[in-house]
Amino acid sequence: MGRAPLPPSVKELPAVPVRLLGDRILLSTEGEDGERRSGSGIVIPATASMGRRLGWATVVAVGPNVRHVVRGDRVLYDPEDRAEVEVESRTYVLLRERDLHGVSEAPTKDEGTGLYL
Repeated sequence: MGRAPLPPSVKELPAVPVRLLGDRILLSTEGEDGERRSGSGIVIPATASMGRRLGWATVVAVGPNVRHVVRGDRVLYDPEDRAEVEVESRTYVLLRERDLHGVSEAPTKDEGTGLYL
């Protein structure tokens, strides 16, 4: 399978004045928190407790040794295994490449509970 074309929103990603080292990846989780819809269309509020759950984020910057993701990719990560950093009043997640669980192959219209990699 090939990599999906980058979504048009990649141009809108903020330029981060940080040069990452090694296999570090900087993720933006903006717009990821909040209400979700189940596969059947039921709205799940942000306050609903679902137990351990992986989350989606967008890659904003990558270090020189990162091999499998590029800026603009949507990746699957564990929100419990993360370090948060604030850059220019925005909060980002800093991870190593090995801490990612998957990369979205194609944009989906609904990232509800039915998409598993």
